[in-house]
Amino acid sequence: MIRAAIVGLGWWGRTIVDAVQGKSDRITFVAGNTRTRAKAEDFCKERKIELRDDLDGILKDRGIDAVVYTTPHSQHEEHVKRAAQAGKHIYVEKPFTLTVASARSALDAVKKAGIVLGIDYQRRFHPSIGEIRARVRDGRLGTIGFGVAEATAPSGLFLPKESWRTNPDETPVGAMTGIGVHLVDGFIDLCGEIAQAYCVNTRRAAPLVDDTTTVTLIHKNGVTSSFNCSIATAANYRVAVYGTRGLAETDRNLDVFRFSPAPDKPGHPPPVQPEIIDHKGVNPVKVGLEAFAAAVRGDAPFPIPADQIIHGVAVFEAIVKSAATGNPVKVS
Repeated sequence: MIRAAIVGLGWWGRTIVDAVQGKSDRITFVAGNTRTRAKAEDFCKERKIELRDDLDGILKDRGIDAVVYTTPHSQHEEHVKRAAQAGKHIYVEKPFTLTVASARSALDAVKKAGIVLGIDYQRRFHPSIGEIRARVRDGRLGTIGFGVAEATAPSGLFLPKESWRTNPDETPVGAMTGIGVHLVDGFIDLCGEIAQAYCVNTRRAAPLVDDTTTVTLIHKNGVTSSFNCSIATAANYRVAVYGTRGLAETDRNLDVFRFSPAPDKPGHPPPVQPEIIDHKGVNPVKVGLEAFAAAVRGDAPFPIPADQIIHGVAVFEAIVKSAATGNPVKVS
């Protein structure tokens, strides 16, 4: 059992804890640290987590194997370096950092320390996404033409003024930083590295943050992908990849995978019944944390390698620049 500390106990930190606490035989939280202790005391007491005021004390504690960070994005580089220097394995909220330079600096510290780094792109671990990935990789989809996706949530409608998530320096391009980065990671995984990004970003309803973002990506292999994301509507998450042999897609919130084969001859033959696989009840947050725990134990490498983490940050930087300039931007 991996013994972890949670640093940052806002709504997402609590979501991470509740995904595994008392529900996993691979990872558990034994300590916590947060900026506002009073708001977390009852939560930690109920879950038998020792709430500590001193992060350095957590990093020096030999009884703690790993640190999970759900802290402001601008702090990730510093936090990763501190934990790496202390020899702690690290799991960090997305985006990893806000700039490529910061990402490289943090990853250099991880490499030097020889510890495991995981990043919380938990939807990559969902079995419905795994079904799409398998069909892309083994050729069952044929030649890939394009991918489309959407990610939505109501969080932007309810953010309090004091939340760091309302600071545009911490969450540039609103919905992109909040949830769109999951789709960037997803399309890097499914369609390969990205050469160019174009972004349109608006504020439609959220009082304190930009809430609606549309992105088009051109991949290095010629595939195109596009997605919409909003943090001012009902929660949803869908991904579809189109190939010459069929369409592989997820239903609402990834609960169902569907593969619809393309016809193999001209005309309009009777429709073939699609293949449907039900994945209701899967908690990808738990699956991601347990994949991290497996990597810490040495059972399997964490499935998001350093080069993909850096490339994801580079795409993020290009999207932020495109939103500011109104022009397509090449990925560095």
